[in-house]
Amino acid sequence: MSYMFSGCSSLKELDLSNFNTDNVKDMNNMFSFCGSLNELDISNFKTYNLIDMNHMFSWCSSLEKLNIKNINTKNDTNMNNMFFGYSSLKDLNLSFFNTNNVTNMSYMFFGCSLLTKVNLVNFNTNKVTDMNHMLSECSSLIKLNISNFNTNNVINMSYMFSGCSSLEELNFLILILLIK
Repeated sequence: MSYMFSGCSSLKELDLSNFNTDNVKDMNNMFSFCGSLNELDISNFKTYNLIDMNHMFSWCSSLEKLNIKNINTKNDTNMNNMFFGYSSLKDLNLSFFNTNNVTNMSYMFFGCSLLTKVNLVNFNTNKVTDMNHMLSECSSLIKLNISNFNTNNVINMSYMFSGCSSLEELNFLILILLIK
């Protein structure tokens, strides 16, 4: 289903309540550049086999309501650019996301300029190698808790919080390894 609705810039309504997604492995760019879409409910999607969600909602600049609460991300390995440029997004609860197999989170929330809250509390980042620009240009983000992040395998964290000009509170855990 990659690029399935990508570039449907005039699309205002989309009913996906009867979609059978049981065997889908790739939804990259599925809704990218759907600039006129205000609401999207994909809570009924069966995503047990899904391994790629990169760019899935990128540049959905008018999307104000997104229901993804039942999405199963257990097998997903790629979430880069997932919400890139999603400039109408204000609050996002991803506490139900299973990120145990994700290796790439680069640019995941880049340019989410109205985002004030994002719940990443249950993110497992043990396998992530790339977080570059992950939250860049989230200029309305006030506080963020990433105390559960394990960055032992991360190779690139460049510009991770660049442009987060309203960020007042950042909770993270510092692990210091002492070698004798």
